[in-house]
Amino acid sequence: MKHQYVKKLAIAGILTAVGVIGGTLSVPVGFTRCCPMQSVINVIAAIFLGPWYSLGTAFCISLLRNILGTGTIMAFPGSMCGALLAGLLYRWRPNLGLACLGEMIGTGVISVILAWPIAIFVLGKACGPFTYFVPFMAAAVTGVVIASVLVFLLRKSGAMNAMERLAEKG
Repeated sequence: MKHQYVKKLAIAGILTAVGVIGGTLSVPVGFTRCCPMQSVINVIAAIFLGPWYSLGTAFCISLLRNILGTGTIMAFPGSMCGALLAGLLYRWRPNLGLACLGEMIGTGVISVILAWPIAIFVLGKACGPFTYFVPFMAAAVTGVVIASVLVFLLRKSGAMNAMERLAEKG
């Protein structure tokens, strides 16, 4: 039983490292930076690790990106809502499409609503409630497309089954 937790932590650590390194490939949109790699990691983590490890991975990536100066405070709501919702929907019905939908709704809608008060009260920016909709949704859609292609290729090659067996065995 403990081996399963160690394996999940190891996978979460690897995904966190990839997310932090991939976070340097961000695209500035408005006064925020969009990182589609975060959405890719969210979908992959939702599939392999479930909602809570996915949420923890998103938090760790956001924290490390902020410490390293490659992210903003908006990385927290922008990544964590999508990771959690993608994981919850994938747990409910193991379907890549649902995980992707969860990522887009969590990052593109719920995160936008949570980012608005952060922008006003923490950053002191005068903005509307949907200021972050376009940058967050653009990152989510781009990341979901990349993750879908990646998962498709992994499934087609048989690597996905081997990786899922490795993650689930205790």
